[in-house]
Amino acid sequence: MQTHDWQVIVREYGPLVWQTAYRLLPNHADAADCFQETFLTALELSRRQQVRNLPGLLVRLATTRAIDRLRQKNRRSRSEPSDEEPQATGADPLDQLEAEDLAIQLREAIADLPAQEAKVFCLRYLSELSYRQIARELQIGISAVGVSLHRAKARLRQSLAQTTVSSEVSDEQRR
Repeated sequence: MQTHDWQVIVREYGPLVWQTAYRLLPNHADAADCFQETFLTALELSRRQQVRNLPGLLVRLATTRAIDRLRQKNRRSRSEPSDEEPQATGADPLDQLEAEDLAIQLREAIADLPAQEAKVFCLRYLSELSYRQIARELQIGISAVGVSLHRAKARLRQSLAQTTVSSEVSDEQRR
């Protein structure tokens, strides 16, 4: 593809890539980095081989890059305190804090999943791809998509349940 085609591609598929990245990385700077990395990688791939499904490739790359960035942040956050500010909305502050806490726990749990399970989960539930689309994008069988999705959900349930139990224990100890 030529350079001027990529301007059109970014304009056409940019919102899709941004939405994919921002769902996993609700930090503007991280999502912007992921956005750029996605299009750069897609450009490099298109120079080496023919791309048959550009939107699918972009969603897969954005998901992979976002999960990688999420894992990096989680490794760093375990050793450093976070400097992110909670975002203000018109919702009840307690509900907002609980929702933000749950979102953080979910992101951390997704980052701890094996790579294929994380990709399959994100492509299915965040990008809303069908099993068939996921299988085509990841070049795996439809049954492998189902197995990976089942395992991812089971691990996420277990991880979130452990997080809830450990936070309840911490609350009890503080009282």
